[in-house]
Amino acid sequence: MADDLPDHKTLAARFARAKAREKKSDASSLPVPEHVEAVNAREELQFKASHAILIAFLAWVFLIHALGIYFFTKGFLLTRLVLDHKSTCATTPVQGDGTPIFDKGSPEEGCWHPKSFDKAVVVIIDALRYDFTVPFEPGHDGDTPRHFHNALPLFHEIASREPNNAFLLPFIADPPTTTLQRLKGLTTGTLPTFIDAGSNFAGTAIEEDNLIAQLRDRGSRVVHLGDDTWHSLFPGYFDANLTHKYDSFNVWDLHTVDDGVTEHLLPLLQPANTSKWDVLIGHYLGVDHAGHRYGPDHPAMTAKLRQMDDVFREVMDILDDQTLLVVMGDHGMDTKGDHGGESYDEVQAALWMYSKKGLFGRTSPDYIVPPRTARERPVGQIDLVPTLSLLLGLPIPFNNLGAPIDEAFVGSAGNDWENLAVVNHLTAAQIKRYQQEYALARGLDSKSTAGPLALWRQASAEWEKATTQRKSRAPQQWRAAYEGFSTYQRETLSICRGLWARFDVPSMVQGILILASGVGVLIVYARGTNGDVTDVTPTLVLKVASGTGLGMLGGAGVSIALPDWITTMDGTLLGFAAGGLAGFGVTAVSIRARLLSLVPDTLWGWLAVVFTLSQSIGFASNSYTIWEDEILLYFISTFGLLTLVSSLRRPALLDRALGTYQSVLFVVLTRLASLSRLCREEQMPYCRSTYYASANSSTSATWQLFIPFALALIFPDIIKSYYRGTRSYEGSAVFWIGFAFRMGLLLTALFWTLDAADDGEWFVIDSGILKTVRMSIAQLVLAVALAAGSTYFAWAKPCVSIEMKTSPSNPNGSTSRAKAPASTVTVLGYANTHGSRYFLLLANAALAAVLLQKPMGHLSLGILVWQILCLLEMLDTNALSGSAIGPVMLGLLGAFHFFKTGHQATLSSIQWEAAFIPLRSIRYPWSPLLVAGNTFGAPLIATLAAPLVALWKRPTRRAGLLSDVARAVATHLAYHAVVNLATTLWAGHLRRHLMLYRIFSPRWMTGAAVLLVCDVVGVFVAVVAVRVNTLSVAEVFGWA
Repeated sequence: MADDLPDHKTLAARFARAKAREKKSDASSLPVPEHVEAVNAREELQFKASHAILIAFLAWVFLIHALGIYFFTKGFLLTRLVLDHKSTCATTPVQGDGTPIFDKGSPEEGCWHPKSFDKAVVVIIDALRYDFTVPFEPGHDGDTPRHFHNALPLFHEIASREPNNAFLLPFIADPPTTTLQRLKGLTTGTLPTFIDAGSNFAGTAIEEDNLIAQLRDRGSRVVHLGDDTWHSLFPGYFDANLTHKYDSFNVWDLHTVDDGVTEHLLPLLQPANTSKWDVLIGHYLGVDHAGHRYGPDHPAMTAKLRQMDDVFREVMDILDDQTLLVVMGDHGMDTKGDHGGESYDEVQAALWMYSKKGLFGRTSPDYIVPPRTARERPVGQIDLVPTLSLLLGLPIPFNNLGAPIDEAFVGSAGNDWENLAVVNHLTAAQIKRYQQEYALARGLDSKSTAGPLALWRQASAEWEKATTQRKSRAPQQWRAAYEGFSTYQRETLSICRGLWARFDVPSMVQGILILASGVGVLIVYARGTNGDVTDVTPTLVLKVASGTGLGMLGGAGVSIALPDWITTMDGTLLGFAAGGLAGFGVTAVSIRARLLSLVPDTLWGWLAVVFTLSQSIGFASNSYTIWEDEILLYFISTFGLLTLVSSLRRPALLDRALGTYQSVLFVVLTRLASLSRLCREEQMPYCRSTYYASANSSTSATWQLFIPFALALIFPDIIKSYYRGTRSYEGSAVFWIGFAFRMGLLLTALFWTLDAADDGEWFVIDSGILKTVRMSIAQLVLAVALAAGSTYFAWAKPCVSIEMKTSPSNPNGSTSRAKAPASTVTVLGYANTHGSRYFLLLANAALAAVLLQKPMGHLSLGILVWQILCLLEMLDTNALSGSAIGPVMLGLLGAFHFFKTGHQATLSSIQWEAAFIPLRSIRYPWSPLLVAGNTFGAPLIATLAAPLVALWKRPTRRAGLLSDVARAVATHLAYHAVVNLATTLWAGHLRRHLMLYRIFSPRWMTGAAVLLVCDVVGVFVAVVAVRVNTLSVAEVFGWA
């Protein structure tokens, strides 16, 4: 191996000896100048300094992007003012009017209303969709039942057979449909805001008034079993001796949490143990995890639902008469088993209440049978808060906006309108009290509350009529009062939704201006500066640093002088951005003689502009955003066809042949990649998902397991073919691509085969053993790709080999004076020394990204890398290496394959299970990084390839290498910056659009995340790798 893979010094020595022989054989050659080493040292030092300054400049651009996103996000993501007021048992929200119900309640008998139950068992079946609980009906639900049908019949069966003991209703969640946000709504009665969505991995404690706090203040003993998210929200609230929490994010584990909850739940319900607790909270996760792992239409879902059915049949048998049983879902799931958005399937959950007291009823005989679908008679999840509060004799939490559920208070005969009026009066009065305090704290004018106050007066008038006719028992008056207060509650809820949809427009404008300035900086730097851009970078960095420092001081000073207008942090950050941008502007003016027109002067330059602007303008349309993957397909295919025409016009036959072949192959690969699709809800029924086994599954089809093995067998040879085109399959490439890369792909294929075997229960082997084996394989692959791969890249020699041949001194046997033997030096791979070596980094990244994708994603990423190689050859044969079209096409390819790897610009398409590929449980920061690698694998690879536009088939010692790399990387980042700016602009402009949170906001979030990821990877990985790469090549071939 040592002979096959000599080190840098051996190669350099061979090259030097070969050059010396060649020069010695030429009598006219001069001695090698003694100052060459000094020149090399000076050039190396200059390169390192220029590179460090370039990193500093691009890092500043990254910070500008981050600040722009921060200020826009601060103004765009909705927040609400959280009041710290608390409801108390002693103070009711209504004034005593002689009604006995309102007179001096007590915690023992009920605070604002007589309590109906002493104890409660509240159980959440995570992701229990409403249609999981209703029986299958042929025709209505299709021709054949799915796996989730008829597996949990208990709730519908009891609610229909015993309407006084139970009821089953659709339970509608407010988006975002993530567990943490749903728990906040279920305990506080308030609406969530999108500022909470990012905290789903690590929630913060709820400080506002809530059910759990009211129970604690009353002295109730609360026990929790299951999902540990509750402990993030309510730290220290639960009985430490009886509580058992479990990790909530291991979606691969369907049984540990459920088995643990059941193991402790059933004994606590036994009569001997009921004195140990007052409220028992259980949170099952198996249904949710089965959805994430397999999708709802899978035998695993049937098994989990049947398990829940068995558990609650047993719970019903044990339950005593004084205990209320509440079972509910916190959200639903889409057809793939995911959630987080606001689609119909994601927001529909189920609510089932059961008691042996026989207190429940229906307001109409037609309502005895539970609703057929979630669109009939739904209740909001925030309605649980006042309902449970009043049933358990608690004060309604101060910030609640929900209404009591009719079935719980209308009485067993279904005609207790007086009780319904009373509980709705109490709830509406508390909402009115909250509304008044909120308006006062926010400084809202009377117009915002005029409508609800008018409704309150009307409801109060009906209440007065009903109370004056109490002795006549006039049900119509009580019903009118009930309807009046119910209408007031609904209108106030609608008003609050509008109030909390207030945007901080000045902050949004600040963010947009910073982002737009960042785009201008990149475009001027990359495409508007003549000559070597690294010559002006030191001046730029100096002026930017000076401006940044002065700006921060100025911003901090303004914030101190005007504290009511801007905070110190925001003032300092705005000063940072404004000062740095001003410094860039001053530098641009000082070098205006070197500035070029930004108007393209070639077809390819215009094509780069048209592709970028067309995509950006299109984000103003919801239909364009929905079908973005299809539109990218046409952009990329158009480029391939145009390069085909251009290649056919090349003067050199070899360029014509190579360019034509690569262009045709590029288009074919694009069409092949388009076969991998994950449809979003809005694309149905015009889209067919192929990424998983079916549209209702989250697992791969069996035939898709052949893809990873085919990739392992074929793909390294495809890469070899591009290396052999320049005789570069030498040195480092032989071992890494021919062996290490291939073995990594084979191990990845084995991992996904074992994963499918575990899912399908192919082997009679314990699932834990399979998980351990899979984890070990995944960790080995990541170690090869990232640890060993990075080390190998840092120390590897260029992919070259040097041959020396000496020709005979007198081949004709002449007796004339003999000449010295002639030496011929051949450097195999010399034509692509920079590109072939740098590509090893891309192979490492591709190996790690492939592991994190499902088998169909392997096909997409394999095609992406192949298309990058095609693109590099097309750019070379058409002399387009210096054009903007190369980096822009890499951006389009990254975006296209983002969709082809099973992703969409939606929260529900995030593949959370990637966090557990090499891990058994959540570990920070690795779990979020693994999810990010799965989500942004394609854009990440495309960004790493940006330097190759300048490095591929580049002469070894051609001047301006770092400048060309800087232009390519900056142009690529400018593409992402323009896309992010466009999605930001349209999200801000369309902030009142009906589809804001379904389409425009998720696309903006995706654009911002992609920009930041590509900034980090482009600056701190790709450009840093160019330094390592260049020094390695120069160590062999020198600088001079």
